[in-house]
Amino acid sequence: MESVGRLFGTDGVRGLANKDITAELAVDLAVAAAHVLGEQGEFAGHRPFAIVGTDGRASGEFLSAAVIAGLASAGVDVRDAGMLPTPAIAFLTAEMGADLGVMLSASHNHMADNGIKFFARGGHKLDDAVEDAIEARLDEPWDRPTGADVGRVTRLDDGGARYLTHLLSVLPHRLEGLHVVIDAAHGAASHVSPKAFRSAGAFVTVIGATPTGLNINDGYGSTHLARLQRTVVEQRANFGIAHDGDADRCLAVDERGNVVDGDQIMSILALDLRERGQLADDTLVATVMSNLGMLQAMEREGITVRQTGVGDRYVLEDMKAGGYSLGGEQSGHVILLDHGTTGDGVLTGLLLASRVAATGQSLGQLASVMTRMPQVLVNVKGVDKDAVDSNAVVQAAVSAAAARLGGSGRVLLRKSGTEPLVRVMVEASEQSVADEVAGQLAEVVRTELSL
Repeated sequence: MESVGRLFGTDGVRGLANKDITAELAVDLAVAAAHVLGEQGEFAGHRPFAIVGTDGRASGEFLSAAVIAGLASAGVDVRDAGMLPTPAIAFLTAEMGADLGVMLSASHNHMADNGIKFFARGGHKLDDAVEDAIEARLDEPWDRPTGADVGRVTRLDDGGARYLTHLLSVLPHRLEGLHVVIDAAHGAASHVSPKAFRSAGAFVTVIGATPTGLNINDGYGSTHLARLQRTVVEQRANFGIAHDGDADRCLAVDERGNVVDGDQIMSILALDLRERGQLADDTLVATVMSNLGMLQAMEREGITVRQTGVGDRYVLEDMKAGGYSLGGEQSGHVILLDHGTTGDGVLTGLLLASRVAATGQSLGQLASVMTRMPQVLVNVKGVDKDAVDSNAVVQAAVSAAAARLGGSGRVLLRKSGTEPLVRVMVEASEQSVADEVAGQLAEVVRTELSL
């Protein structure tokens, strides 16, 4: 499972399908979610309905059937949206006024995994308190509705069309003249992403868009960029877009085959939004893992960067609290809060393409707004992670490393949320220096905190 001691992890419930994530668990979670949200007044005064979608992996077939069965047995009507991106399910939950949205996906994970992610009214992720309440209600006795009170199940055949209309409605500039390669990871964006780019005027070459239920993320998508890089160069395309399995992320490849990561994408979009008067408070929200080069570039451009803990939910929390419009992670999970409630890889790719079309610059030129610092991440396993902040020797080593790097580098030690592990991250102006400093710090952590 994704977490230890708590069923819900940072992004729903995730694990090995039919072992950790079973049909029985899916039914029970759906029933518990219906009860908790119903008692909180979500369903007050009307018959509730939910929207359910999957990312196309084989286990999603029986798991979505189980979720639908659980919801219907609890008196919730269900619209089955089939295979659609996670942000599409969030959008449809809001746009159609659904009381609950459920997405079956394990994102970028191997096809054998799967997960269950809930959205409340408005398409918002559940907060920790609601997730804990759902977990606490698993397997409890309950009065089952009968007769006309059981939920009804129907297909939602126009979900993709509704989502496509939404995407195109927020596009500031059409894409005529652009040749874009799209890698859909054989996942949820396989149909809708190419259609969106073509509808916006681009010429599109598609790879990784023949989902079988067994090939999701298998050598394609945002975690396997080599094929996309090769195709962009061979096709002489303007650039390429890579999604993950459920299409809530977007990475890119420029005209020369160079990777354009989430930090670079956010930098490009921050400048675009500011130019159009849509970057709230001239502020970008990112995590502590964002590259120092992005922080320096945004400071140079007069854009404030707020940093949160690692995880899109923490980015989203800070954005909502401060009313900010743009945030995300280096992994390509970009949130545009004016247009959606969660990361949206298709929307991110479209806005990136729109910026290329509007400026006449290549993606490589736009991405050069920031210079990525060499960044090294070392996972030190089998250590007392909770002692990392109090161990004097470790903290002295961190201070010494930071002093050595000065303003041209950065050191960060992070505790894993689920394992006895400390992550040592070092950035420096030269790769050799980053490697050396990270290795030295990792050895100190290993020696001082070993269990």
